[in-house]
Order: sequence, then structure tokens, then C-alpha cells
Amino acid sequence: MVTLSYFRVVMKYLHLLCCALFLSVFGMAQKAFDFNSACVEAYQDITRLKLISGAAYINKAREQNPNNLVPVLLESYSDFYTLFLNENPAQYQTMYPLFQERLDRLQEGPESSPFYLYSQAIVRIHRAGVSVKFGHLWDAGWDFRRAYLLLKENKKLYPNFSPNDLMFGALQAVIGTVPKGYRWLVNLLGMKASLTEGMRAVRNYTNSNDPWARTFFNEAAFIYPYLLFFIENKKEEALNFVQQKKLDLVNNHLHAYMAANLALNNKETALSRSIVQNRNKSDEYLRLSVWDFQLGYAKLYHLNYNEAKYHFEQFTRQFKGKFYVKDVYQKISWCYYLQGNMKAAEEARTQVIRRGSTEADADKKALKDARELIWPNPLLLKARLLNDGGYHSEAYKLLEGKTEDNFSKPEEKLEFAYRAARIYDDLGRTDDAIRTYQIAIRMGASRKEYFASRAALQIAQIYEARGQKAMAIQYYQQCLSMEDHEYKDSLDQRAKAGIARCKGA
Repeated sequence: MVTLSYFRVVMKYLHLLCCALFLSVFGMAQKAFDFNSACVEAYQDITRLKLISGAAYINKAREQNPNNLVPVLLESYSDFYTLFLNENPAQYQTMYPLFQERLDRLQEGPESSPFYLYSQAIVRIHRAGVSVKFGHLWDAGWDFRRAYLLLKENKKLYPNFSPNDLMFGALQAVIGTVPKGYRWLVNLLGMKASLTEGMRAVRNYTNSNDPWARTFFNEAAFIYPYLLFFIENKKEEALNFVQQKKLDLVNNHLHAYMAANLALNNKETALSRSIVQNRNKSDEYLRLSVWDFQLGYAKLYHLNYNEAKYHFEQFTRQFKGKFYVKDVYQKISWCYYLQGNMKAAEEARTQVIRRGSTEADADKKALKDARELIWPNPLLLKARLLNDGGYHSEAYKLLEGKTEDNFSKPEEKLEFAYRAARIYDDLGRTDDAIRTYQIAIRMGASRKEYFASRAALQIAQIYEARGQKAMAIQYYQQCLSMEDHEYKDSLDQRAKAGIARCKGA
């Protein structure tokens, strides 16, 4: 027989059970995307590569609201920078699976928030970038596709949510210039793009006074100059952006990394070296091997062999990844070679074969050269290094008075024509440059060296700068038409970007 007291006990437990269920459901319903002040501070520090203090702010945000999902997104940023920049396999094993865990957690958030799809897209972009660095291109392709679709949908749902424009625009611009070797993947994944529309979206966002654009400015100020430099070929504009926006290249290591890298690629070696050397060297920043990589090049480009070797060797000791390892060992071998130490040069060249990967074009070229067991002509090599470093007058003096007849091998005659043209180009003697580039094209169009293809690209860029777009397109297409040569993928990408710019596509 059921007594009143028994009934009361049963009702008490049922009440407690209902409360627990209610609280559970209520708790799930309260998952939120709250980009509060602690999250903003975390984002700012992480995008300066101050990851320890960034993690402290993430913990603070979690203490304030355990149901806030923005800290999940911020942790993805932190792991992405760590893995993408340092490529440590041990860290990859522990960090990479966390991207999927974060995606699962973000899907618990409110679908009514513009951050619901956006945050998932960003985590997928992070995971895709890491996958590229660790050689998983297929996985990267699918993540990029999913991110593209998520951002596309989010733009429809929340057209006024400006962060969509930065990432979706960047994807549009880059996808439109994918080289022929990877075009099948883009076609298979069904991603369509427009360089013009993508760049317009990124440019407007970066220069906007929109509150979200101001909050996420560190990220935009990192991405936009790269797109200007490599996709739109507006190199001076990219570096001017750094100055005009007064980016903090001392206390923001992400921006310092970008600016030093672009300066080095623009042959402004002294500027690159200054940025690296004057950065805040506090231990609170993510430790990067890339600083030695950049300083090694800065020293090599002015033929300071001992200092270049020191920094390159520091890089090889500290860096745990595989990108540009073969390239760096090649540069170490060149230092010894130009100093006449052939034993050490040969030892360094064996490391080109043993170490690193061939995902980057520079690494492919280094491996090819090492296997051929042929050393470059020392005069041409010195001229190349000086010219690459922006020391054009010094490079010119090395080759002044020389002709093809001073070189015996066909590949050296070809390289001489190309080097002379590049020096003319960089000295502003563009008519002489075009004439000499055309000689390089005639000599090397059917050879495997990259000189003829790059010569066509350079002529195209000269005509594009002059506003002669039809002539520019003609030479960009000539660059694309050359097959089976060094740096094929990267040169094709630049040629495709040039054609898109000239056509306004």
C-alpha cells in the first residue's frame, strides 16, 4: 500500500529530476557567442603571437561564462598559428584532432548568431592551412570547400556581418589564381571565384570603420598586404599599407613576420633585416625559427656568407617542419661554395637530398639542383644574390661588359640573358629589360629552367604597369603555355592572376 510519506518522497525525487533536466536543457540553450572584452583582449594578444597571455584571457572569459563558445574559436587561432608557423610534428599529433572537437562544440551554439556558421568556417580554414603544411592536400581541399560554402551561406543570412567579407573575399581571390596543377581540385570541389570581387571585398573591409572590422583589424592587416603583393602584384602598395596604417612591427610579431617577408620578397633587404632585428624579443611571444630564416637571406643577399650560414644553421637546428628546409640547405651549400670550401659545400648539399620535403617550389628546385651535382656559375650566382637583395647597382657592375660569349654552357648563356634583363628591369631600364627578356625567352622556351617562363611573366608585368593590357595578356599566356619547367605552379599562379587583373575578372 502506497503511503502518503512514500508519495512525498517519490514526488521529491521527481521534482529534483525535473529540475536537473530543466537545468540541463536550459544550460544547452544558453550556449552563446559573446565576444566580450576578455575575448577581445585574447584575440588581440593571439594575433600578436602573444599566445600565453592570450590563453590567460581565454581562461578569464570561460570563468565569466562557461557557456560562451568564442573561447573555443580563439583556441583554434592559437593552435593554427603555432602549427602553421612552426610545423612541429609532435604538436601536430596533439593539436590537430582538437580542430574537430572544436567544430563539434561550435555546432552546439545558437544558429541565430552570425558567429554560428562563421566560427565553423574559420576553424575549417585553420585546419586546412595546417593540412597544407603537413602534406594533406586532399583534406585541406575539402575543408576549404566547406569553409567557402559556410561563408557563402552566412553572407546570405547575415549580409551586414562584415567579417564574412574578409575571409570569403580572400578565398575568392586566391581560388581564382590556383595554378593548373591544382585546378582539378578546385573544379572537383565546385568553388567559383572572382579575383576582382574578392579583392574589392577584402579592401573595403580592411579600410572600413565597421566595429567588427576594427576588432579584427590585426587579421585583416595580415591578410590584405599578402593579397596586394602576390595576387594583385601591387608590391609598393602592400608595403605602403604597413606604413600608412602604422602597424606595430615591434610588439606585433604577426605583422612583423608579414612585413619582413614582403620586404624581403620586394628586394628591400635592409628593411626586412631592420624589422626582424628591432622586434620585441620578449619570451612572451611564440618562438619562431622564421626570424633566422629571414636574417639568413638578408645576409646572403649582401654576400655576407659567415653571418648567413650562422642564421641558416640556427634555422635548421630549431625548425621541426619540412617547408623550405631543402632550400635553406642549398643556401648553406652556396655560402661554402662561394668561399671555396667545397668539402663543406658538398656535405651541405647532401642534406638537401636527405632533409625536408618538396611541397614548395623552392624545395623542388633545390632537390633538382642537388641531384644534378652541378654547381652554379659563381659570377652569375653572386649577381643573382645581389639583385635578389635589392643591390642592383652592385649586381650590374659584376656583369658589366660581359656577353654570352663569356659563358660556355647553354644554361649559363640563358641565365646571363635573364639576369641581365632582371637587373635592367630593377634599375628602371624597362625597354632594355624587355629586349633582353625576349632573348631569354628565345633561348629557353623549350628548356626545363624557369628563366624563359619568368622572363615572359616579367615582360607582362611591365606592359601591365604601362596600361598596355592586351600586350600584357599575350605575355602572361606565353608564360602559361610553357610546360615542364621549374617553378611551374607558382609562375602559373602569378600569370593567371595577371590575366584576371587585366580582364577585370
